Amino acid sequence: MLSQHVEARYALRLMREHPRGFGYLLKDRLLEVEDLLDAINRVARGGLAIDPDIVAQLLTRAHSRNVLDRLAPREYEILELVAQGRSNKAISQRLRLSAKTVENHVSNLFAKLDLIDDADDHRRIRAVLLYLQRDPTRYGP
Repeated sequence: MLSQHVEARYALRLMREHPRGFGYLLKDRLLEVEDLLDAINRVARGGLAIDPDIVAQLLTRAHSRNVLDRLAPREYEILELVAQGRSNKAISQRLRLSAKTVENHVSNLFAKLDLIDDADDHRRIRAVLLYLQRDPTRYGP
């Protein structure tokens, strides 16, 4: 996989699905054609080719004591408002952000909390439950 972004959740998913012959490289770091060809050959032989930035993010996630530590301050702030029962529209108005920006933050926090889009689960509720498990005394308006 070639990407412009470091997305640990994609790397983890790919590693689970393809434990042998897996590659995740960042486009802007592949400056030499030989480096790309080397990575392709390594993956074709069943090896790994992973950008160091992706490895660093995976290690950071693995050592995090709490999944909520993965969130950026703005994402955490939005999660607090979600825990208060606020809609995206209400969050958008309260923080003076566009609706699209709030949607992006909510989507990012779902990804960082490993809450996949699934018909059997309500990601918003699961995110709030994670929030309440961290500090059950911090909720309400």
